[in-house]
Amino acid sequence: MTAAPSPFARLLGRYAKVEPDEAPAVMAAFGLFFFVLGGYFAVRPVRETIGTILGSDKVSDLWILTSIGAVVIVPLYGWLVGKIRRSVLLPAIYTAVAIAFAVFGVLFRNDPEGLALGSTFYVGISVLNLMLVSVFWSFLLELFSSPQAKRLFGVIATGGTLGALVGPLITDLSVQHVGTSGVLFIGAAMFTGAIVCQRILINVWTAPGNAGEHADRAIGGNPFAGVSLVLKSPFLLMIALFVVLLSTANTLLYFEQLEIVRATFTDNAQRTQVFARIDYIVQTLTILSQFFLTGRIAARLGVTALLVAVPLIVMVGFLALSMTGSFAVLAIVLVVRRWGEYAFIRPGREMLFSKLDTESKYKAKNLIDVPVYRGADALVAQLQNAVRASGMAGATVALIGAGAALTWAGVGAWLGSRHEKKADT
Repeated sequence: MTAAPSPFARLLGRYAKVEPDEAPAVMAAFGLFFFVLGGYFAVRPVRETIGTILGSDKVSDLWILTSIGAVVIVPLYGWLVGKIRRSVLLPAIYTAVAIAFAVFGVLFRNDPEGLALGSTFYVGISVLNLMLVSVFWSFLLELFSSPQAKRLFGVIATGGTLGALVGPLITDLSVQHVGTSGVLFIGAAMFTGAIVCQRILINVWTAPGNAGEHADRAIGGNPFAGVSLVLKSPFLLMIALFVVLLSTANTLLYFEQLEIVRATFTDNAQRTQVFARIDYIVQTLTILSQFFLTGRIAARLGVTALLVAVPLIVMVGFLALSMTGSFAVLAIVLVVRRWGEYAFIRPGREMLFSKLDTESKYKAKNLIDVPVYRGADALVAQLQNAVRASGMAGATVALIGAGAALTWAGVGAWLGSRHEKKADT
């Protein structure tokens, strides 16, 4: 006699096209992503506040260090995934993050505005956040088939978005009472929850008859294999270009955010609250979209629709920002851009890897997600500094962003079309 499905499993089956046998894995992945993004977004406003203290020139220099860190971490991760079973490696990664947050919490308690400490934290979390999300999706791409990915990734992404809503909300309500160090301890506690959920998901994956029963072993191969895999594949190269253009739009908006927020708000705690409020507004909109729309759009209109619509909307947002330059317009563009990226772009981008081999899902994907993304961040940060240093106004930066977003939409259309052809064959 089989156990009756839980209320949450019945909800998934009713609204999100989740089959009963898929519910345990979906629920475990939902919880894991909740704690990963919840922990990250709880501490993200601390990073943004550090950015306003350091200033845009210093931050753009730190992004160079971040890109170097991203390059270093990829072969290290490639070596680890080649040597260690995923059932051991993945929980260990989340354990290391929880410990790191707790250590930084202690250090910030003793030196809350230390520039060296703040810079180290800024670089570290900027490298880790992309790494953590990439590792999460790599494992799910191994767990679920391509047709399942179209139906389920939107729902699973809702767990991360819910965490990304709860994390900054907790920070908003607590930072005035517990300070920066307290926020970091909250992040450490949430990653402890991620460790538990990862173990549950691995048990589901390795259960008899499931995909991981015989697949839980080290991948092997060269730790630098991601580079050759990307260079040999036009499809992976275009995904890399898509990520570069996404990073370009995001980076230009980020530095506009630093300048406008610093000019509008003078108190550091107030700035942290502003960033936290933007975060949870975005996540509220994203939750509804991911749960009810993303999977249905992918199934009916294809991945192309997920990849193209958002860049076109961002292009319009940049044009509006070039004409006004106000905080109100910036806030709207930030909310729309991030909502669209989390609800549609990110799940769509992960679906592109669903028909590739295991090594590509881990090594090539991690190369694109971390050093390619962070390298583009650093390059564009220096570009916008040069544009501003030449005396050009912020409107010029916004117009450059509009052009990048239009190109981004074109690359997304090519990738979506190519992926659908792969699915058909």
